[in-house]
Amino acid sequence: QVQLVESGGGLVQAGGSLRLSCAASGSFFSIFGMGWYRQAPGKQREVVAGITNAGSTRYADSVKGRFTISRDNAKNTVVLRMTTLNAEDTAVYFCYADVRQYSGSDLGRYWGQGTQVTVSS
Repeated sequence: QVQLVESGGGLVQAGGSLRLSCAASGSFFSIFGMGWYRQAPGKQREVVAGITNAGSTRYADSVKGRFTISRDNAKNTVVLRMTTLNAEDTAVYFCYADVRQYSGSDLGRYWGQGTQVTVSS
């Protein structure tokens, strides 16, 4: 099994910054993609950013230029640096990892428990 543990959420004023981190642990062969989704009250979960094990990144249009995703493959961690935060960024942020349990097996997506980010205006 794979466990994802997130940290770094909290309350910040508009214009401020936060850093979210997520660490994967457990028994698995490899991790392909890692990243973040978020879910605001009354809204569907939406992708925020993702990064492959080769370092290829993608971002939601709403966060481009403000958020930066990075990854440490050796430590199985992913970090989301968020700057110039605004009230629309308020949400629960969920980390995910696309994991291959065994060599040649299909990828399975695992999720963290979520961490709250609240931006006050």
